[in-house]
Amino acid sequence: MVSKPVLETSTGTESADRVADVLIAFAQSDRALGVSEIARRLELSKAVVHRILQSLASRSIVQPVVGESTYALGPAAIGLGTKAWSQLDVRSVAAPVLRSLRAQTRETATLSVLVGHRRVYLDQYESPQEVKMVVEIGPQYALHSGASSRAILAFLPERFAVEAFQELRAHSPDADESHFHEGLQDIRTNGYATSTNERNTGAASIAAPFFDGAAHVLGSVSSSGPAFRYSSSADDEHMIHARQVVAAATSITQILEARTSR
Repeated sequence: MVSKPVLETSTGTESADRVADVLIAFAQSDRALGVSEIARRLELSKAVVHRILQSLASRSIVQPVVGESTYALGPAAIGLGTKAWSQLDVRSVAAPVLRSLRAQTRETATLSVLVGHRRVYLDQYESPQEVKMVVEIGPQYALHSGASSRAILAFLPERFAVEAFQELRAHSPDADESHFHEGLQDIRTNGYATSTNERNTGAASIAAPFFDGAAHVLGSVSSSGPAFRYSSSADDEHMIHARQVVAAATSITQILEARTSR
């Protein structure tokens, strides 16, 4: 009479562990995964992995990749990621840094984070000036456009850049692939990205990435405002502004690294 409930609890725990392991496998991978690879990696049967993926897919936590026998994280997982970011203290870590950046530049300072294959604004400190840029917190943005997105994309595995360009070309058939990848290399060399009126909003931005203790890019910091207040990349004023943004992103990285090493 006593052994049966214990057996059911043990089995339930084991099943939950398997689901968790599958989710972690996706979180640790930089590409879509198939049943066979997951089964081999976790030493599970293909039948068990298939059932778990079907259950996760029914809840949009994972989704099949069109034209392939693989799965990728789905929209529900991305939503969980956004919620997780809001609950982590990266926002509080970045707050004084963003306030300082706003004081230095008098432009809107923003914090963006990587969620799945998208970017979201997590926080902002608005410019004190009458004409200013204000962002919407929460919506997801593609990684191919905008300084805040490309500052992240440049430091992700190459497949993210390939995917981002394919998405860009779907919207802009004349997009030049070589120019796109050269731009990402420039970001890696300079340590920051820029954009001017990219979405026809009259806005400009300078953004730099920040990283965790393992040197994985987590997001970006930007200073954004109306394009008419942003000088060209050849001007000393631009270089000072860029250095201020890079210093802000570096400060966040250093704080996160210090917390990881404790």
